[in-house]
Amino acid sequence: MKAKTTTCSFLLLFISFCVCAQNNQKIEWVKVEGGTFVMGCRNNGEDCYPDEEEHTVFVSDFEISRYEITVAQYREYCQKTGKSMPSTPPFGWQDNHPIVNVSWQEANDYASWIGARLPTEAEWEYAAKGGKFSKGFLYAGSDNPFEVGWCYENSEGSTHPVGMKKPNELGIYDMSGNAWEWCWDNYGIYYYKESPKENPQGPEHGYGKCNRGGCFNFDHKLMMTTHRRGSGNKSTGVGTGFRVARTVKK
Repeated sequence: MKAKTTTCSFLLLFISFCVCAQNNQKIEWVKVEGGTFVMGCRNNGEDCYPDEEEHTVFVSDFEISRYEITVAQYREYCQKTGKSMPSTPPFGWQDNHPIVNVSWQEANDYASWIGARLPTEAEWEYAAKGGKFSKGFLYAGSDNPFEVGWCYENSEGSTHPVGMKKPNELGIYDMSGNAWEWCWDNYGIYYYKESPKENPQGPEHGYGKCNRGGCFNFDHKLMMTTHRRGSGNKSTGVGTGFRVARTVKK
C-alpha cells in the first residue's frame, strides 16, 4: 500500500509540474538584471506624494512578464482549476485585454498556479523604470504618458489589448496605464523611511496590498512609475489586474 501511495503521489506531482510548465510557456518573460536604483519620486516634489519618498534600493535579478495577464490566460486558469471568472466589467471580456476585477488573493493564486509570484514593489518599480537601461522617464518608457499608456484621457472608458502602446526600455508593455497591477507587498504609507536597502518586500503589516501603474479610468498622473496605491487584499476593481514575476535561480 505504501509503494502504491508513493507512486500516486509522484504521478500527481509530475502532472502538476507539467501543467505549470505548459502554462509558463504562454508567459513571455523578460529577464531583468538586478542593480541599485533610486526608488520613489524624484520630480522635485511636483506631483509626488508623501508615501513616495525617494531612497536607494538594490534588487536581485528576476524575471517579469512582458505583458499584463490577459483575459484569455486567466480564463484558461479558471477552466482548469474550476475557479469562477471575475465579475464581467461594463465593457465586457475580450481575450487580449488585461484581466480585471481580480483581488490580490486571486492574482496571487494564479501566479502560484503557474509556478510564479507577484512582483515586489521594488521589482515592479525597477522594471517600470527600465532597470539598468533607465533613461529616467516619468512614465514607463516615456515622459509622454499617452505614448505608453491608456488612461482616463485617451481610453474611451475601457481597457485595451495589451502591448498596443510603446514599450519601456526593457521591452515591457503597459506598466503605465491600462490596468492597475497588484504587487506582493503590504502597503505602508511610511514604509520607505524604514525599508531595507536590499530586496525589500514590504512591511509585515499594512493598509491592504500595493498596486501600481494607474489604469484606463484614472488620470494620467497616476501612471507615474513612482505612484503607489493601497487596496484591501480582497478588494476588486474594474481597472485592477496584474502581471507576474519569478526569481532567477542561480
